[in-house]
Amino acid sequence: MTTNEMTGGEALARMLQAFEIGPMFGMGGFQLLPFYDAARRLGLKHYLINDERCGAFAADAYAKVTGRVGVVDATLGPGATNLVTALVESLNAGIPIVALIGDSHRMHSWKNMTQESRQLDILRPAVKEVLRVEYIERIPELVRRAFAVATSGRPGPVVLDVPEDICHGTYGFDEEEFVVDPIHRAAPALRSRPDATALDTAVDMLASAERPLMLCGGGVHISRAADSVTAFAEATNMPVAHTMSGKGAIACTHPLSAGLFGRYDRIANKLIEEADVLFVVGCKLGEIATKRYTVPPKGKTVIHLDIVAEEMGRTLMPALSLWGDAKATLDELRVALGKRGLKDKLADWAADVPKRMAAWRQDVDGRLNDESSPINMARLLNELNKALPADATLVADGGFAAHWGGLVYDTKQAGRGFVPDRGFASIGYGVPGGIGATLGARHDGLGPVVALTGDGGFNMVLGELETARRLGLAFTVIVVNNAASGYVKALQHLMYGEGNYQSSDLAETNYAEVVSAFGCQGIRVETPDEIAPALAKALAETGRPTVLDVVVTRDPAKMLPAVDNRTVQVKKGDRVA
Repeated sequence: MTTNEMTGGEALARMLQAFEIGPMFGMGGFQLLPFYDAARRLGLKHYLINDERCGAFAADAYAKVTGRVGVVDATLGPGATNLVTALVESLNAGIPIVALIGDSHRMHSWKNMTQESRQLDILRPAVKEVLRVEYIERIPELVRRAFAVATSGRPGPVVLDVPEDICHGTYGFDEEEFVVDPIHRAAPALRSRPDATALDTAVDMLASAERPLMLCGGGVHISRAADSVTAFAEATNMPVAHTMSGKGAIACTHPLSAGLFGRYDRIANKLIEEADVLFVVGCKLGEIATKRYTVPPKGKTVIHLDIVAEEMGRTLMPALSLWGDAKATLDELRVALGKRGLKDKLADWAADVPKRMAAWRQDVDGRLNDESSPINMARLLNELNKALPADATLVADGGFAAHWGGLVYDTKQAGRGFVPDRGFASIGYGVPGGIGATLGARHDGLGPVVALTGDGGFNMVLGELETARRLGLAFTVIVVNNAASGYVKALQHLMYGEGNYQSSDLAETNYAEVVSAFGCQGIRVETPDEIAPALAKALAETGRPTVLDVVVTRDPAKMLPAVDNRTVQVKKGDRVA
């Protein structure tokens, strides 16, 4: 048995190396300096970011794209507390993250140490679990625990808190202590199936249905189950609708795709009304997905499959609850239903879906191909549909960037080709999300990454363009430039009428000029016919980010993709899609 004397920081780095982590994002401080030094010597891919929240967003997007654990670090106090917003995104979205946090020297704690705070009290509600290292010899054990918790059940973020004296101290570790279980390098680490009797009941309910419909949420992607959803749908002829997070559960171009449901929809809400059984898979049925708890209408028969038992019955009472992993359960149900003749039985129901979708496209064609300037958002998304290959990834910032993308953008293959920050819907995800998604796409051999963000969200995180440029990442950022906090201004317009706006306007800014100072390629897009060539130029760039500054409508009546169901109804002619 070989014993090596090393710092706690090196032990941390050795454990991360054993888990074969991908890129790690962080901003150093004195507490974690031995870890940084070991990361350098061991060759870990650690990238300096300019804001800790953005580092955690980048780790989140990397994990969403790859399924691997995203890793971020932060130093004592403000570094740690800056992570909160991004960690809540990962917690709510079920994304595996390990956050390494420096803490004060235990001999000096609570003696007015610089930057000291009750950081664990602040972080605890934002994560799945907080682990504090009180003894240096427990570092390997607790790192293993962090990865196990992050990747098991419903995945989520875990904080590993390391006091300064633990990180700087030394201990003689045995080599065998740096051995890990490889199943915890990615999520889901373990899969479970529902009770056998419940599965039999589900088979009977679905086999007896005349118009069943699947409603898929982000849990499908957490389970890496998109191919299983597609196989299940094709084997049964069951149409599939999705939430914003669930986009890609089946390709949007698939004839069984009913598109987005909930607050914004194409044809799905009508299909939900007509369905006799709703099969909800990996979906929390929150406010947006249920159109503020009005979809589905009362009285519908619902089967709810989820890895988190507590989600079932939270917003509606299902007729049957299935507690288990989406992929494992769908594969089992598909085999069982294959013997029940459902595919032939549902042939007419399935054949009606592409007809309705074609009618929707014809109805909104004038907007999808709108020639007016400033640019219509529907036209912008339609140009993205034309330009992006099947293996592209579209990252969508919070606000209406995600809503427009969820409604109009078409994934061309199953999988998480659409990455919105819907766990917390925080503004500012676009650029750091583009960084993480680009590194994830590079790891998985995927195609180009485009990040869609509003000008308000872009203003928050401009500094991360320096990070992306320094790393030589060639992805495209589309800034939806409406010189406003668009979602807020649109809601003020709906509720209080034209001209009654408060604190929702931004200064007119040419972002193409701004980003050139960061060494990025900037292209101003002011007319619809400029979109396609600008996208082509952006996608051809190989060594740096490109920012498309797209000037869209300033009319708040045309900013939302459809009626926002709050207190005001808009006449049908105002609907965009």
